[in-house]
Amino acid sequence: MAADPGGDRPEETLAAQYAAARSEAVFLELPERGVLAVTGPHRQRFLHGILSNDVQGRQPGQGCLAALMDVKGHLRALLRVLVRKDEVLLETASDRLPEVESTLLHYKVGAPVRFGLRASTVLGLIGPHGREALGGLGCEVPELAPESHVDGAIAGHEVLVARAGDLPACSFVLHVEPAAAAVVAGALASAGVGRLDRKALDALRVEDGRPWYGTDIGPENLLHETGLLSEYHSFTKGCYVGQEVIARLEGRGGHVNKVLRGLRLAAPSMAGEPVVADDKEVGRVTTSAVSPRLGPIAMAYVHRSHAALGTAVEAGGSTATVVALPMA
Repeated sequence: MAADPGGDRPEETLAAQYAAARSEAVFLELPERGVLAVTGPHRQRFLHGILSNDVQGRQPGQGCLAALMDVKGHLRALLRVLVRKDEVLLETASDRLPEVESTLLHYKVGAPVRFGLRASTVLGLIGPHGREALGGLGCEVPELAPESHVDGAIAGHEVLVARAGDLPACSFVLHVEPAAAAVVAGALASAGVGRLDRKALDALRVEDGRPWYGTDIGPENLLHETGLLSEYHSFTKGCYVGQEVIARLEGRGGHVNKVLRGLRLAAPSMAGEPVVADDKEVGRVTTSAVSPRLGPIAMAYVHRSHAALGTAVEAGGSTATVVALPMA
């Protein structure tokens, strides 16, 4: 299905994988993702009172993206919430799972809910023809809204397939039992779905404005700084942890001291390098990439004084221009 990502030079491999992700389908393992299962008769109501998005109103097969915050509005985790018939699955960064579980336990206070780590390997299927690729393997997937999901099977192994709004380029995630992950990945590869490496993924993520927790977002950040408020937050639900901070910022027009922006660079930069203007540090790069379409690009937090689109800055000694995310 996907173009052969081969090539003698790294830039040829990057360009081929990028092209396949934009026009066909590619996949990769996401070993940094893990899953926590929440069960009990009041699981959705409980999570609705903790997380930033509407969990209570979702039916089995539906889902949403949501943030877990502290009372000061700082982000503890970003979650994919998948509402199942008898449980709610929370997919998030693996290294955040212990804190997610301990935070939920802290707020449980007698609520009839239980938490347990789910043994799942998460695969990403990226590209506009992912549904066709799955269908060719006998796993028929209907048109799905973001974070909606269905059960299926590949090579005789059960998979959960969910639309993935936090991945670039019309993506899905597949939840697979760890023992079956290699077989499912092999079936995708045998069907002609190419593999995607992290450099190509970063180019796609930066272009599409898909920041990830741990790479671009951390516990020091507020949801308003990330540009993800409309995706991870419900403007109509009632109280949840961190809601007062969100409401206060909304009342002030959403103004924060720094915001996540795109950078178009004259030369590649590196994650962690400062963004400089007028000989002062005004931000920091979070993800840097070289796009086959746009050249050197990056995501960076930029102080509001220099965050206007079109502002000239420097990153890693290279001239750069502040641009919107996603990038045109």
